[in-house]
Order: sequence, then C-alpha cells, then structure tokens
Amino acid sequence: MVTAMSNEVARFFSELSPLASEVTSFRPRAQQREMALAVADAIKNNSILVAEAGTGTGKTFAYLVPALLGGGKVIISTGTKNLQDQLFQKDLPMVRDALKAPVSIALLKGRANYVCHYHLERTANDGRFASREDIKHLGKIKKYAKVSNTGDKSGVADVPENAPIWMQVTSTRENCLGQECPNHKECFVLHARSEAMKADIVVVNHHLFFADVMLRDEGVAELLPACNTVIFDEAHQLPETASLFFGENLSTSQLLDLAQDTRIEALTSAKDFALLPKACDELDKAARDLRLVFKKEGRMPAIATEAFKDFAPQLKNLSEKLKQLNQMLESQAARSEGLENCWQRAQSFSLLLKNWQDDKADDKVRWLEVYHHSLQLNSTPLSIADIFEKQIGSTARAWVFTSATLAVKQDFSHYQSEMGLLKAVTACWDSPFDYEKQALLYVPGSLPEPNSEGYTEAVIQAALPMLDASRGRAFLLFTSLRAMQRAHEILIDEFEQRGWNYPLLLQGEGSRNELLTRFREHGNAVLLGSQSFWEGVDVRGEALSLVIIDKLPFAPPDDPVLAARIAQITKQGRNAFMEYQLPRTIITLKQGAGRLIRDETDRGVLMICDPRLITKQYGKRIWQSLPPMKRTRIEAEAVAFFNADQTPDAPKSKPLT
Repeated sequence: MVTAMSNEVARFFSELSPLASEVTSFRPRAQQREMALAVADAIKNNSILVAEAGTGTGKTFAYLVPALLGGGKVIISTGTKNLQDQLFQKDLPMVRDALKAPVSIALLKGRANYVCHYHLERTANDGRFASREDIKHLGKIKKYAKVSNTGDKSGVADVPENAPIWMQVTSTRENCLGQECPNHKECFVLHARSEAMKADIVVVNHHLFFADVMLRDEGVAELLPACNTVIFDEAHQLPETASLFFGENLSTSQLLDLAQDTRIEALTSAKDFALLPKACDELDKAARDLRLVFKKEGRMPAIATEAFKDFAPQLKNLSEKLKQLNQMLESQAARSEGLENCWQRAQSFSLLLKNWQDDKADDKVRWLEVYHHSLQLNSTPLSIADIFEKQIGSTARAWVFTSATLAVKQDFSHYQSEMGLLKAVTACWDSPFDYEKQALLYVPGSLPEPNSEGYTEAVIQAALPMLDASRGRAFLLFTSLRAMQRAHEILIDEFEQRGWNYPLLLQGEGSRNELLTRFREHGNAVLLGSQSFWEGVDVRGEALSLVIIDKLPFAPPDDPVLAARIAQITKQGRNAFMEYQLPRTIITLKQGAGRLIRDETDRGVLMICDPRLITKQYGKRIWQSLPPMKRTRIEAEAVAFFNADQTPDAPKSKPLT
C-alpha cells in the first residue's frame, strides 16, 4: 500500500527534489530512493530493517528523509563523534530545511565531552597540576565555561581534545554527584539531556546509546522510553560496542581516580580523619603494583595469569585495600556529597572485583587487557544475541541498522545471528559507482606467506613500483602497529635513496583529523595507518588514488574473546572459521577497501598483498564480496592503470581464481 509518506519520500529523491537546487552534487539514484522507501516502511510498521548501502548510495539522506517525515521521536546513533557532528551541524539542518519539516533536533554526547562546573572548581582550588600546559589550558576552560551555552569541550578549539586536563574538569558516571551536586542547576550534561528529551530527533553515538540501555535495566534510562524509531549508522561496529556494555569491566585507572577523588574530598570534609588519606595511598600503590606484574601490553585470558606468580597475591592485596577504603568511607560518607559518592563507587568497584574473581559462568569469558599505564579486568558475554533480542523486543518501535559493510556476498546471516536479528527484513543496495572503470584490484604474485619472516619487507618492495606510478597519493593500511612501524622505517630509506619527496605521514604523529587534513593539503602524500584508518575516513579526488593492504584482516587468534567464541562454536559442532572468523574478516576488508573510491569521479588501484586471496579456497569468497572492480595479478597492468593513455597491447590480466 502506497502511503502519503512513501509518495513524499519518492518525490524527494526524484528530479523534482528540493535538494537539487541546494546541493550541486545531488543526482537522483534508484538505490537511494529504494533504501529511503524501505526505511519509511520500517518506521510505519515498527519493524526491523538491516540494510547494506554501498559507498555513494547516499544512505544518510536515505534514512534522514523518512525519519523527519515519519513523526515521533527518533534516535540516530553513529559510530564516531565526527559523523555525529556532521549529522547535527550539516546534514540534518539541510534535509529539515529542504522538507520544511517542523522538527527540533539535539546533539547528545557522553558526559566526558562536557565541562563539569564542580570538578572544574575543585581542580582550580586543588592547585596541583602535572605541567604548566595544564595551568594554561585550565584558564581557557574556565573562561569558556562562563560564556558557553553547551559546555561541549569541542568549543575550546585551542585546548587539544586529548589534553590531560580534560580528565580533571569533566565528570564520569562514577564521580558525578547527581542531584547532590552544588552546581546541579547549571550542569551542562543535564542541560544537554534536557534538550535531547524535548527534541524530535536526537543524534547520539553507539557508546552513549548502550549506556542508556544499561541504565534502563536499572530503571533510570532517559532516551529510549520516549523513542519511536532507532537508526544505527555504521552499524557494523555494534557487535563490539554491545559486547563491551553487556559485560563488566574494572580498570586500575578507575581505582586510581577513586583514590585521588577521595584524597581531595578528605582534605575539605574529613581533615580530622587521618586514616582516610593513608588508605587512599595504599589503594593507589596496590593498583599500580598490580599493573606492574605485566611487562608487556596486550590481551590475555584470565587463566593465563597463572603463569605470573605475583598476579594472585597482588590481586588479593588490591581487594583488601579496596575493602579497607570502603569501610572507612562508609564511616565518613555522611560528611559530604563528595565522600558519599566515593563510598558508592568503592562499593560498586568491590562488587565488580569480587564478580571477576568468582565468575565461572560458561556464557562469559574473563580476560585482561594490559595498557601502558593501566590494567583492565573484563568479563564479556560469549554471545550478545539473546540479550540484544530482548532489548529490541521490549517495546514496539522501528529499528534500522545500516552500513556500507554488513553482508558477505549479500548474505546477512552472520550479522543477524551475532546481533539477534533473525526476524529482521534485510536489503542490499550496490554502490552506484562504475567500479569496472574507476578501480582495479591488484594482487601481486610471488609474495611469501603472511606469517613468514621478511613479509613486511616483501610487501614494501611490491608496493614501490605502485607508489612510483601513483606519484604518492596513497594509503598503506596494516593489520598491526608493528608492521606499520617497520614499513615506515623501510620507506624512509627507500624514499631517500630514490629521491622521492612525497610527504610520508604515520598514524600517531598527530590526531586522525590532523593527519587527514595534511594528507589532503599535500595532494601527493603517502599515509601509513593501522586500525584507525580502515574506516570512517573520506578522502575524495586525486589525493588518494592507491590503497595498499598488507594482509587479510583476520582477528589475532590469541584474542581471548575470539578464542572463547571459536571454542564455543566448535563445541556445538559448527564451523567457526566459515561462520564467524571469515565473515568478520570480509566485513573489515570491505571497510578498508572502501577508502579508495569515494566519488563518481574518483579513480584508483586497490592492492591487496596477501597471497591467501588466491591460494586459499576461501579467497574467492572474499574478493567476490568486494565491489566489482577489474582484477589483475600483473604489475605492469596495475602500473598502466595510472596512465590515462593505456595502449591496446598492454599486458592481459590473469583472472583471480
């Protein structure tokens, strides 16, 4: 049945679209119109839609138009703050104006993005800073907090987003005093939430959405109860995010923050109780000592800690020091809101620590992650499908999951089973780009096996002729930081020997946004990146004409969560590789490959160096899931692709079989 909304949606994506006069690049696309109609149908019927929309489909407008026309409250959840800001500041206002839709919109970020008046004042009064830079930044933040309407830290442009001072002047869920806060009425977080509650369209991110889901289980959720439609953009990230929130974790950083906050509160509210600062110092030391048990960063299952003789006694010591602080805080909590908050946190952390030590449940995996300065204890569900299915089924509303990468050869079964979406309607729209003309997939011959010694060296040697032909203008994407660093060392020498002056950029030498800005401005740069650059990166035009991927992005087999999930699937008599590992790898590879062609005029080569794409049976399944590019294994043909005047007698490509 054709509805009034369907007619309006179809008109919006036709030649008569009000966007045609607003956006010079607007072109009616059948894929975009069909996706918009599918989203409209899901909203009308309160159903579940899982939709893959290839690069260039225009999926953002395809879900925004029916969202604005459908009525009711809509939550749009994204994977990154960058996309959040783009939706709120650019795309939503543009579509709203074009539709002349009388809807209100709001942007809601996690509380760590808003200045906290209480912690700002407390930090200023405390007067202890790690550096002069912190003092300078604090002055700017204080001035900003007095004049800002939102308190969003992105409004202080000259204080870096990763400046250490931000941790001292923002709040966390644990250290927020809530209604007991003396600055409660002027709280930026409460103001942002109030605006979100009143708005018709609210833009959040996945972490904030699932934090709200978990609060609903505690009876204090704010967004979901009033919501009619939920739209997840970048929905391929949800399995990992949901696993994080449906599990439990406790880090030594949280315990250090508790010790620090209690110490400060004791100075103002319990000066006569000398034992409290001493207990804080002992907890601080116990947390640091536990981290020092491990020399290397990385992940490991809980059982692997048996190889570290100091782990069990240090963990026991930490439990005792936390229990001791907990008891002291209980006796002092009534003296101030701050001490009460610290006591509540100490109780919560004690329970988390006890659960992690005692948990022997078959449906969870216990593991640790060692960071440079901290250690995190994690308990993660082996499957989130049942948990998420219950969340979705609790209230009648529409759910839309969309991304450029959700399916394997248009098959959504992996994603649906992982997320508990077996009853969802699925749809797939290919990219409107002409990949056959715009792109070439090149898999070089004679490269060694990826786990062999000298593999990264071989990859760079195979890449050099391509970098020469493309005149820089390349991304080199790696599956590990170690390989990325090694490749960077080799390229520095090679560029010097060859006299190449292409700017060489490396992940970590600045923020991702800074590096991308420099990459675009140079126009002929070579950027080396790992996980951060595989997705969410949009470089249009000639500045990016070559994407080189060193290996198929299989998750490390020693990852404790992956290993436990593989063991569970195998125990059930199923094929974990084909059902779980391979689909995840294909979806990640599609993200990396998607960096190449971002516009209908883009042109370039995707070079995947991993010989398993050819030598393994599953290789065909992988490259058949990529966009339909021409394919070759001959270097000369790949080099010739960069020359617009390709000669008819250029070497014939060997098909990938």
